[in-house]
Amino acid sequence: MLIASRNRLARLQYGPNGFRVLAPGDHVLCAVSGAPIGLDELRYWSVARQEPYATAEISVQAELDAARKA
Repeated sequence: MLIASRNRLARLQYGPNGFRVLAPGDHVLCAVSGAPIGLDELRYWSVARQEPYATAEISVQAELDAARKA
C-alpha cells in the first residue's frame, strides 16, 4: 500500500549534491519566505544550516546574512 504524501510537508536531510527524504511529503517551506516549494522544484538549500530556499536570490541573501552573523 502506498502512503499518500500529497499536500504534506516533507522532512529532508540536505547534502551537497541532493537531499534525502526523512519523512514523506510533496513540499517543504522556504526558510526565509515561508513559501511552499514542491520537491520537484527544490533547487536551493544550505547544507550547513539544513534550510531550503525558494529562489537563488533568497539563497544568496541567506548566505550573506549568515556570513554577517558569523
